[in-house]
Amino acid sequence: MKFSRTTLILLLLALGLGGFVYFYEIRGATQREEVKEKKQQIFAFTADDVQSLLITTQKVSLSLERNAQESQPKWLLKSPVSEPANDAIVSYLMDLLVKGKSDVYDGLRQRSLSIPPSQKADFGLDQPQATINISLKNQQSHQLLLGKPNFNRSFLYAQADPTVKPDGNIDVLLVSTDFENAVNRDISEWKQPAANSDKTSTPSPGEPTPPPSK
Repeated sequence: MKFSRTTLILLLLALGLGGFVYFYEIRGATQREEVKEKKQQIFAFTADDVQSLLITTQKVSLSLERNAQESQPKWLLKSPVSEPANDAIVSYLMDLLVKGKSDVYDGLRQRSLSIPPSQKADFGLDQPQATINISLKNQQSHQLLLGKPNFNRSFLYAQADPTVKPDGNIDVLLVSTDFENAVNRDISEWKQPAANSDKTSTPSPGEPTPPPSK
């Protein structure tokens, strides 16, 4: 069977178009999604990687450290008081740090805004409402600065591991307002609830009761 020149050209165009669709739409979509997810993630560490947290807000500065005894509670308050921490409250913040993602900046298809340092005040990052310093077990450290909410209070402006880029600008992210709820707490909320404290301090049936002090 012989094909006309026009038919062969159309056939080649169809094959070429099919190849383009396959590589761009199918294989390319997977690669673009992987890049997108990578850009969205704020930090790459896991909860188990974290050794300690230093949280500074406009009301309080507190230090949390993983319990070396590997027992309950998992976290201990080291300052401004030294006592067991509220694991649920710490886990809430930890989940945001580990799984938190930066979102699209005001509807634009980008994950961060590049600004000169002189504009930090416009985003509340000259005097952050909270600074979270994260120390990992491998001696690495990270920092998250939380600025003010965006125009409709759907996100917070933030900086992750603040650095000045070669062009002299800094990157500003949009993160969940849940961060604001997670860190702006009274010191009493960071302490282990009284019921749990009593439970952990009560001797088990198999343990002798300590004699009263003389």
